[in-house]
Amino acid sequence: MNYKFWQKKKDATKKKKSKTREWVDAIVFAVVAATIIRVFFIEAYTIPSGSMERSLLIGDFLFVSKVNYGARIPMTPVAFPFAHHTMPLTTSTKAYWDGVQWKYHRLPGLSKIKRNDVVVFNFPEGDTVAVENQAESYYTLVRSMGRQQVRNTFTIVDRPVDKRENFIKRCIGIPGDVISMSNGIANVNGKNEPLKNTGMMPYRIEFKTMDFNYAALDEFNLNLGNTPAVTANTYIVDASPEIADKLKTFDFVKSVTLSSDAPGAVPGGVFPNDPNRVWNRDNFGPIKIPSKGWTVKVDSVTMPLYYRAIRTYEGNKVEQKAGVWYINDKPATTYTFKMDYYWMMGDNRHNSADSRYWGFVPEDHIVGKALFVWMSWDSTASFLHKIRWSRLFMGIH
Repeated sequence: MNYKFWQKKKDATKKKKSKTREWVDAIVFAVVAATIIRVFFIEAYTIPSGSMERSLLIGDFLFVSKVNYGARIPMTPVAFPFAHHTMPLTTSTKAYWDGVQWKYHRLPGLSKIKRNDVVVFNFPEGDTVAVENQAESYYTLVRSMGRQQVRNTFTIVDRPVDKRENFIKRCIGIPGDVISMSNGIANVNGKNEPLKNTGMMPYRIEFKTMDFNYAALDEFNLNLGNTPAVTANTYIVDASPEIADKLKTFDFVKSVTLSSDAPGAVPGGVFPNDPNRVWNRDNFGPIKIPSKGWTVKVDSVTMPLYYRAIRTYEGNKVEQKAGVWYINDKPATTYTFKMDYYWMMGDNRHNSADSRYWGFVPEDHIVGKALFVWMSWDSTASFLHKIRWSRLFMGIH
């Protein structure tokens, strides 16, 4: 006797999936699996600008780990797969629905962010965007044009934290650090932190004569032919400290000196855009980076530095009435921070929009740690040399 007659009947009535259904199931599974990997484990990223040269080059493709610092739970969970903030082939159509917003939570990670880590994060000033001019920060446009003029000129959109533009920079300061910069040299907690050999700064090169073999400079990619001369024998070029030291050894080079901005030479335009602080990209500070649980005095000296963090990043109502600061409608003389913050800067110091211009990066904006370059593509090279073979699977330090 067949004791499993019921199973035969069940199998007989089971319909076979159509080819279309099989393909749909396979695609849905692939999308779900890829989304889980991107959100919780690892994500691909492309270097679009030269702000991290010479560490990272335009055309580098790298992997970013979500595990190292702990994966951030999606804050805007309803979104189009594989699109960040804008639908493909459009300029302003949202790729997400902000009708559902979750509070910030992060899974446990392998480590904390350390100084000199290369970190991917959401652009802090990317909460408001002028669609037709996304290369400029909305707040920079407002300072130069006025809020009403900006809104009359451009289409303005708001973006949740996890849908803001992705940036990649080096972490110069961690929570609690005191950071400053003098003549292009960063100082952290009273100790100078000169650029590594992978970083770039302008150097003033004075030649004894211009009658030399220019091929000697090819390895440094200085390309004097496209660089305006300061004088007949003097050029200012972007180079690393290592390149500067090598140039000094050439018998046709008279001198090589760092060419940073003089203190106070370029007032305004840098964080915190305070008229009482005449800072520039090479000379600023000191600034203390907020840490979770740190209490700051609230007054006219500190508020230009911490106003945006308290109001925008930590969601408080902040206003000043008759010289008195109010936080959530209560007079306040101090404030205790709820999150950790970081100070991020590009290695190509004079070609980088970073914390010097928009301040602190809150912990809820952190995306992940850059791990390694898996492909590097030079669009300006000839066909046979477009792949930078020496950079493939190169670790990021």
